[in-house]
Amino acid sequence: MEFPSLSHHGGVHDVTGSCHQLHLNHEHSLLIDCGLLQHVDVSVGAESAPLPFDTFAIAALVVTHVHLDHVGRIPALLAAGYRGPIICSEPSAALLPLVLKDAYKLSISSDPAHVDRFTTLLSQLIVALPFERWHRVLDEQALTCSIRLQRAGHLLGSAYVECDVHYAGVERASRVVFSGDVGAPCNPLLRSVQPPERADLLVLESTYGDRLHTGRSERQSRLEAAIDRALADSGIILIPAFSLGRTQELLCELEDILHRKSLLGGGGGLEVDGSLDLAQLPIILDAPLAQRLTHVYRELHPHWNDHARVRLREGRNPLDFRQLVSIDTHARHQQVVNYLKSTGRPAIVIAGNGMCSGGRIVNYLKAMLEDSRHEVMFVGHQVKGTPGAMIQASEGASGFVQVGLDGCMYEIRAKVMTLPGYSGHADQSGLVEFAGCGGQWPEKIVLVHGETPAKRALKNALIERCARAGQRTTVVIP
Repeated sequence: MEFPSLSHHGGVHDVTGSCHQLHLNHEHSLLIDCGLLQHVDVSVGAESAPLPFDTFAIAALVVTHVHLDHVGRIPALLAAGYRGPIICSEPSAALLPLVLKDAYKLSISSDPAHVDRFTTLLSQLIVALPFERWHRVLDEQALTCSIRLQRAGHLLGSAYVECDVHYAGVERASRVVFSGDVGAPCNPLLRSVQPPERADLLVLESTYGDRLHTGRSERQSRLEAAIDRALADSGIILIPAFSLGRTQELLCELEDILHRKSLLGGGGGLEVDGSLDLAQLPIILDAPLAQRLTHVYRELHPHWNDHARVRLREGRNPLDFRQLVSIDTHARHQQVVNYLKSTGRPAIVIAGNGMCSGGRIVNYLKAMLEDSRHEVMFVGHQVKGTPGAMIQASEGASGFVQVGLDGCMYEIRAKVMTLPGYSGHADQSGLVEFAGCGGQWPEKIVLVHGETPAKRALKNALIERCARAGQRTTVVIP
């Protein structure tokens, strides 16, 4: 076998379960991510299912970011006996215990003793690595391997991984780059991704390799128009949101809209139909995990982009503003649902889970879905077969449409809107730009983390762009 070499244990034929093994020699390897397959037919407890690979040769696990499709099988990795370092960026090191503790309690065991043992072990193994700093993970006479994390712009703490592998007697180190999930531009909190300076082998995600994003520059104005519409209708905007990443983006955008409108209104807010001062519009965050993660996001403000940090210096906090109301207990949650249903007071509610397949958003939907004053706003992809996908598919439909929630059928009378521009993934143009490495194209690109049509389209785009640059690269679809 020629080294370094790759094997894939997930995230190859679809967009979940990312797990890639970089074999350095017969005795040593690196594992890049250890993600969970996330489909509607994946059984509860999959986080602890046996792994399809041995752990004894793994020198280190390197985590690109803390979404479950990249870290959700870490409990299984530890159960299999892995006790090596779990290397990630400093923001990811703060977020990872919260994400995995919640997943462990929901899917593996809620026994406090079991949870404590798992989280204690996890914390002992995490190694927080600053961005842009080389770190030696293997140092032997015949082989050395160093890694460096660079910002990927997908999520706070998200990184792509540069691996320099140097063999004795070989003058130049081989550089293998794992993209993780490459972020899209215009994120209100994150710094933009910068392409790698070089790569001999690039393992590249291809989630949106067959399309170009639209609406990123207009998304805030569309969100603002939806707010105005809801106020005019005395309605409630329900946003099913994922706890990590999308929720914090939305809060940041909402704070900016409300701040700007209050300035336009002379500091006292704008009245709509004389009934509500916009400055009194509540932004309700009703998702316990999202609240805990948002608190960590606030503490990690040194990692925000320049624009967001300027807002802090101006005395504003895009993740902790006056109109933000956080709901903690289930009893308080039920009170809020009943209050909003009975009073008809306008509000914006961000609640989990993102697919409407469980969580607190379901109670809001059951209370509001049959009232045409209200609106369900989707800001992300809905997996086929989930209630969220069924509600989203009713957008623009006429006639009698129903959806099942908690075993009962509800007619969809509320308005349904999909707000484009909130994808956390780069589109085809962004992926091609990333792969170009500033003009020095890799010798080989391996496409992962994408459906087959997306990978094929991206392969063609990469080959075409590389040819225009007068260079050659091999693009492989595993």
